[in-house]
Amino acid sequence: MTDKEILVTYSKDIRKGTRELLEKIDITKELPDRNAKIGLKPNLVIAAKPEIGATTHNEIISELIAYLKEKGYHDIIIIESAWVGDSTERAFRLNGYEAFGVPLVDVKKDSYRKVTVEGITMEISETALSLDYLITLPVLKGHCQTLMTCALKNQKGLLSDRSKRQFHSLGLMKPIAALNKAITPDLILVDSICGDLDFEEGGNPVQTDRLMAAKDPVLLDSYAASLLGFDRDDVEYIGLAERYNVGSADITKAQVTVLSKPENVPMALPTGECRRLAKHADARDACSACYASLMHALKRLKDDGLLSRLDGKIAIGQGWKGQCPKLGVGACTSRAEHTVKGCPPTARDIYDSLSELLI
Repeated sequence: MTDKEILVTYSKDIRKGTRELLEKIDITKELPDRNAKIGLKPNLVIAAKPEIGATTHNEIISELIAYLKEKGYHDIIIIESAWVGDSTERAFRLNGYEAFGVPLVDVKKDSYRKVTVEGITMEISETALSLDYLITLPVLKGHCQTLMTCALKNQKGLLSDRSKRQFHSLGLMKPIAALNKAITPDLILVDSICGDLDFEEGGNPVQTDRLMAAKDPVLLDSYAASLLGFDRDDVEYIGLAERYNVGSADITKAQVTVLSKPENVPMALPTGECRRLAKHADARDACSACYASLMHALKRLKDDGLLSRLDGKIAIGQGWKGQCPKLGVGACTSRAEHTVKGCPPTARDIYDSLSELLI
């Protein structure tokens, strides 16, 4: 498989589709050393089942492990970290990861190495940096702050929680690109089965039954962005990653091979709901978990006919520390006239507090 190739397949049988991609890739040519330490990096941003459109399907991981073992690879681990405020171990348990029969590494409990790239110092998992081969298994889905998330952003789960917060304080885009220069995946298997095309934490899955594979995370993300109706320039970290020589963003030079395709592939595009809701927030370096909770609460308020009563914008994010806005969400806005406590607060807490205020 070359850096210019992107493999795509559609299948109702996730295991079959995964196997089809793996056989086409032929990992024995990619990785001749059978003693190599291989890390599998799923997307377990929250403790939730894949069906809601947020996390990697178990069938992809189990089929990948079975395939690797058949080919003689046995030093395999799963490595991940849920977003700030959620538990990776709970996500592992909920999805039955213990049954995979390989070590599970919770990055939140790992040791870290400080790495500086493009002027940004970050704490990366020591275990991740010790791998010989990294296979990332992102979910193609929407994101409230970066429009989409796929291969490049999935690397964020290899950071300490402190660095995740720092990434948000730096605006996410440049840090995500720099992270991928510091640790670049060797192979990408994309779960595009039923990702939520608006929200990172799921809730509105869109069924496409699609799986993809590539070696270049920048090229793959450029292609994925096009599938969602975005240009590469809409997702700033893609172009930055290209500038940092992580890969190529030029999809006109990509060799896209569709292995199998149904007669009618559903048209799947983001609704734009998150962008509309974001107009009610004054976000300054907000972390994903807090921001996502606010978006879900605003969606409920809109559905209940209360959002139109909101006077002004809701302050959220690290940039509000020490300031006194009228209305705020999260610990960073503790000095607001009216604030919803928590780090992060739940969507339910935000909804209950705001609905009481608006009524």
